[in-house]
Amino acid sequence: MPHPSSRISGISPSGKDGWEVHFAALSRRQKGEDILMLSVGDHDFDTPSETVEACVTAVRSGHHHYTQLPGLPRLREAMAKVATEATGVATTADEVLATPGGQSALYAAVQATLDPGDHAVVVAPYYATYPGTFRAAGADFTVVEARAEDGFQPDAKAVEAAVRPETRAILVNTPNNPTGAVYTRETLEGIAEICCAHDLWLYSDEVYWTLTGGSRRHLSPRALPGMKERTLVINSLSKSHGMTGWRIGWLTGPADLIRLAVNLNLVSTYGLNDFVSRAAIEALENRYGVDEIAARYAARREIFLAEMRGFNAVTVRGSEGGMYAMLDIRTVEPDCERFAWRLLEAEKVAVMPGSSFGEAAAGHIRISLCQPDALLKEAATRLRRFISAYPGENKARAAS
Repeated sequence: MPHPSSRISGISPSGKDGWEVHFAALSRRQKGEDILMLSVGDHDFDTPSETVEACVTAVRSGHHHYTQLPGLPRLREAMAKVATEATGVATTADEVLATPGGQSALYAAVQATLDPGDHAVVVAPYYATYPGTFRAAGADFTVVEARAEDGFQPDAKAVEAAVRPETRAILVNTPNNPTGAVYTRETLEGIAEICCAHDLWLYSDEVYWTLTGGSRRHLSPRALPGMKERTLVINSLSKSHGMTGWRIGWLTGPADLIRLAVNLNLVSTYGLNDFVSRAAIEALENRYGVDEIAARYAARREIFLAEMRGFNAVTVRGSEGGMYAMLDIRTVEPDCERFAWRLLEAEKVAVMPGSSFGEAAAGHIRISLCQPDALLKEAATRLRRFISAYPGENKARAAS
């Protein structure tokens, strides 16, 4: 066949993406093995029934047709209302672009603000799609690792040191996937100052904004002085409303940029699904599942971490929000990928190696909380047993 483009060939330059443990575990489970899946962030429960019924009603009512490129007007209004709540900044419908999921919102943000050869700074640990999204735009990027010892809070000085003359944007994610860290006001103010000083865009991935625990609450950098006109917020209904497979998200930003970004929908999505959009309107306007889902994950986080407290072999890092817990297992096994494979073989528990999300999370494992309470307790029991009997030179330290 003729050669594919360098653009698409370069999105994932390596055949190895860090998800091998997950896919191996998933394949074995589908063949009948009793594998405990703690590797992926997809809810173990169904979308709220009210949202499902709204979709069924829309289908039966004949809503099967094309929709406006930016999204149905009522959908954008509903998204703007939630954006006002999520970011703490009054938001209008013309500042919102409806997209098929949060990833499409990030893609739109990057395509709308970076030209080939431009540069961005990406704070790690990061979600796995971030590097490929920049490569798809022909942009360069530098990864700045947030230290585990700092609770995965980014260091503004390290971020600024990565800024170049061709830098156009910074990407942050709070509450963070994979670490569960919720960035503090001090952290975000430091990054906001850099954006203002260097006239940069800030991409703020906030899809986990409803899922925080304890006293730490989500703060959007869009609410900080001078940031509304330069912050592009990525959001979706996947986590907050239990709608991962529905593929509904949105981008919030300055109205002038959103107006231009609509053109991207023209040549990519050509608008969203009609009946799914109408179900999303009902979900947004009525907050179907939001409070219940947030409470469920807060409880699960506490249950799992309570099972791990007092176990000297591991240290909890971040783990203040989102759907994950991050465990530092370096005193047991510095190679987190090896640890994950061995855990799968010995205890039939699938976790994600932290190195899948950047070097900052190497030596850690990410635990998905997308399992019922009893299974999380069972997973903790298996994990403690596995660590206490871990083979090799670290065995004595692991059992202490």
